[in-house]
Amino acid sequence: MASRIAAVYDVHGNLPALDAVLTEVPEDAVILVGGDVAMGPFPGETLERLRSIGDRVRWIRGNADRELAPDEAGLAPPDALDWVRERLSAEQIEFLHGLPERLELEIDGLGPVLFCHASPRNDVDVFLEGTPEERVVPLFADVEATTVVCGHTHMQFAREIAGIRVVNAGSVGMPYEDEPGAFWALLGPEVEYRRTVYDEAPLEGTEVPIRYFSGERPTRAEVTEFFSTFAVGA
Repeated sequence: MASRIAAVYDVHGNLPALDAVLTEVPEDAVILVGGDVAMGPFPGETLERLRSIGDRVRWIRGNADRELAPDEAGLAPPDALDWVRERLSAEQIEFLHGLPERLELEIDGLGPVLFCHASPRNDVDVFLEGTPEERVVPLFADVEATTVVCGHTHMQFAREIAGIRVVNAGSVGMPYEDEPGAFWALLGPEVEYRRTVYDEAPLEGTEVPIRYFSGERPTRAEVTEFFSTFAVGA
């Protein structure tokens, strides 16, 4: 059983954001990396920063981690995948691809908590704070944990689905929020939503072909409207 867990999701190769968050994670907290680690401007450096922490880190795989391997279908832009692949070793790609899809941990004050990237069903489902419950319930059909933590949409939210507390931890490296910063969650004995402010200057001029890192950052409302067009059941 863990006393506290820092849910660090969707880092997306943003090493400055990750480093800032790590300075705020309590020393007694386990770090749960919630997938989509490397798909961003500093892919190898970000992965190795987390691996250097050792056994304190627990891992699950996101869709952008899986899609780095050949012949994997998914959502990540092909040009961004190619750019990141060129900057990772075969061993690093194999490590990311081999991570588990989900992980259940017992946390003080919360009981059994299931960590997944997008939904308990797979790593690509999209559901939002306002997606009608009847469309989302099937994703949680086989879940026995009382709390589920996810990410994937890069927006923090909390809701209840079929009696299960659902926590979206947000995104450390590529958030779709209306305030700047790196977004994550601290669990145990309660759920705390965190925002860490950091210096974004090192991201300027990076070459990764992802529009977000070239300054094209949509608002939360704009992303919510876009995601709603292909959320589950839409």
